[in-house]
Amino acid sequence: MNQKKFLEVKMKNGVILAIFSSLVFSIMNALVKAVSLSIPSAEVVFFRSIIGTVIIYFMMRHSKVAFSTEGVPLLALRGVLGAFYLLAYFYTISKIPLTDASILAHLSPFFAIILSAVFLKERMSKKVLFLFPLVILGAVLLVKPFHYSSYSIHAFVGILSALFAAGAATSIRYLSKKYHSYEIVFYFLATAAMVSIPLMWNHFVVPTPLEFFYLTCIGVVSLLGQVFLTKAFTHENVVVVEVTRYIGIVFNAMWGFLFWTEVPDTLTVVGGIFIITACIALSRKKQR
Repeated sequence: MNQKKFLEVKMKNGVILAIFSSLVFSIMNALVKAVSLSIPSAEVVFFRSIIGTVIIYFMMRHSKVAFSTEGVPLLALRGVLGAFYLLAYFYTISKIPLTDASILAHLSPFFAIILSAVFLKERMSKKVLFLFPLVILGAVLLVKPFHYSSYSIHAFVGILSALFAAGAATSIRYLSKKYHSYEIVFYFLATAAMVSIPLMWNHFVVPTPLEFFYLTCIGVVSLLGQVFLTKAFTHENVVVVEVTRYIGIVFNAMWGFLFWTEVPDTLTVVGGIFIITACIALSRKKQR
């Protein structure tokens, strides 16, 4: 196989892995929504995190990755940001349609650009400033603040989840220069488990066998999705992977329709188109 064909196969594998990771994460979202009908979102975060913590710990042991003695506060900060992201995102999934929650979560790239410009001193291009109003308009259409309903508040929490995800991503970019990815993931999951304990303490619901099965699947599936996503980044350009991941919105819409008969309204469709168009346009700019 010549080099050109090898690169073509490699690219296709990267795209396939990105699509598969989006499918796996959408399954996790569907499981979260299903179990959240009876289990509080903070408790879902706890089970998801504690299961992942145990798995990643043994992965660290197997790979002989030692815990760092320096920079622990920064690792803990990344963990707190990730914990708040999970709490906000799982709460949003439990309260509004999967499609809406998924679109709002995909606001994180724009927040990441702003945060990286502020904290990492990375330059913000004119293209970003031009596209940002389109993203804001799309978010407003999804939040529907003019309806003055509880939906507006739930959707606003979805925007916060994207902000926390962007903060976590920014911290990862900084930490990845000094720490092993396994250790960064461990602090994220361990911190999320600890943060969720006081939030679920007075509202703990003993899971039924079926619910416990769902919670276990959430922990395993989410880690599996992360593995596929990581491999996708090693096989393909980051921009291509990020754009491909937007197919996750379609997967979430499919599960929402099949299991909860959720049909996106006009404002959701238009707002989603604005956000997705802006993010893809931004990605195309980066690729050049």
